Amino acid sequence: ELNKNPVEGFSAGLIDDNDLYRWEVLIIGPPDTLYEGGVFKAHLTFPKDYPLRPPKMKFITEIWHPNVDTNGDVCISILHEPGEDKYGYEKPEERWLPIHTVETIMISVISMLADPNGDSPANVDAAKEWREDRNGEFKRKVARCVRKSQETAFE
Repeated sequence: ELNKNPVEGFSAGLIDDNDLYRWEVLIIGPPDTLYEGGVFKAHLTFPKDYPLRPPKMKFITEIWHPNVDTNGDVCISILHEPGEDKYGYEKPEERWLPIHTVETIMISVISMLADPNGDSPANVDAAKEWREDRNGEFKRKVARCVRKSQETAFE
């Protein structure tokens, strides 16, 4: 479906043609954001019981973002297990639902890049910088990641 109707901002495909559960995605940093110009590689790993449970997403390219932990794991609501949030932070309809597709996941991730959620950080240091020094240290670290992503995009 994605090959027939590509969506602006990312491309996706199987890492290995023999494994339908592991995908590689390339995300283009959204325009008018600090990530603009970046080419960020990530992996989506689908569970055997997909679509009942969400895939996991991990950036392979280094990225500095409040909602991406230091090892690259993406932390956004739609990739959280379905049902009630034991902490009461997320509504069930904000979490994983079987109707989500690679397209809806990627649109959410691109939106996350444009508008981080500082209230629920996976990377506390990035969230602190984003809140307190967005145009200083945070911007410098993101710019370094964007440059590095451009240099390594097609390796």
